[in-house]
Amino acid sequence: MNEELTPRKEINIKFKDNPALIAAAQAGDRRAADKLVRQNGGLVNHIAVRFLGRGCELEDLIQIGNMGLLKAIRTFDPARECAFSTYAVPLIFGEIRRFLRDDGPIKVSRTQKRLGAMLAAERERCMAAGMGELRLSELAARCGTTPEEAAAALDAIAPVASLSDMVYHDEDSPTIESTLSDIDECTRQFDKLAIRAAIDKLPDLRRKIILLRYFRDYSQSETAAALGLTQVKVSREEKKILAFLRGELAD
Repeated sequence: MNEELTPRKEINIKFKDNPALIAAAQAGDRRAADKLVRQNGGLVNHIAVRFLGRGCELEDLIQIGNMGLLKAIRTFDPARECAFSTYAVPLIFGEIRRFLRDDGPIKVSRTQKRLGAMLAAERERCMAAGMGELRLSELAARCGTTPEEAAAALDAIAPVASLSDMVYHDEDSPTIESTLSDIDECTRQFDKLAIRAAIDKLPDLRRKIILLRYFRDYSQSETAAALGLTQVKVSREEKKILAFLRGELAD
């Protein structure tokens, strides 16, 4: 076995977070995506060797792990203030588990597993190249199969995991459930920032209405009295405010 792929190299390997390269890769720069894969090859190898002995060669496991890494690069959102490594490692584990699913409680034929891996790899290559999410029919055509067969193969290799599974497979590792909780908290913080940014776009009067109605818990009549307006005016403005915020947050 090649020395760079042996378990000796897996100790204390860390992800190399590179925001500039991640941004470039998400913008469709294939060279940036390839560089990120090369930079983080050590940790992908580290994860892949944990799945040896399950009937799959290490090189194949590494390729599948790289697919998970590419997926993480494509979907990572730095605005949510989560570490890239926290976000990426579960996706790498998930891709490898998906590939090995026929060793689990749900049996999958080798033919379906091979086709599913081909489809998933092609999908990730297209994403990394900036082509966007392909339709199932387009993905199937690129892999020389029918949409029905592609759908069945992708469904067959969908990962099965317990929320109590360890993310890193060591004693100090968090569970998948705790990682999801962290992501939920990041999502809540992101939503708060998005709402605040949308409110900042409102005219002064409408910001005051929001402040009194939703932060100080004033009634419409109390808000009208405080601002020298009629209750009907406050009600109309409030409807306009809510419609505006919905539009801003839906973008």
